[in-house]
Amino acid sequence: MGRKGVEGKTGKTSDYTRAMYRNLVTDLLDHEKITTTESKAKQVRGLAEKMITLGKKGGLHSRRQVISYVFDKNVTDKVFSEYAERYAERPGGYTRITKLGRRLGDGASLVQLELVK
Repeated sequence: MGRKGVEGKTGKTSDYTRAMYRNLVTDLLDHEKITTTESKAKQVRGLAEKMITLGKKGGLHSRRQVISYVFDKNVTDKVFSEYAERYAERPGGYTRITKLGRRLGDGASLVQLELVK
């Protein structure tokens, strides 16, 4: 029996999970590199690539979609200027996952998620 509003096996609410992924995507697009667990990185990868693809499309609707997901307006501007230029000729695959080993505390598999140059 689960509690009301709790999502899956993690024991976190869907609001918490959505906010966590939004934070991770914003940090990745801002710093171009983050260290997190493998499962979170796999989720964030798709979301970040979608934001970059929207940046490549340009247009007002795409900008509003990115602004509604990314927390920082400066990061949104970076997506539409810097990343749209950098990945203009690339059809996808803007991120790379590199395994780093296990975390000491709980043994979770850590990875580095970064934007390719």
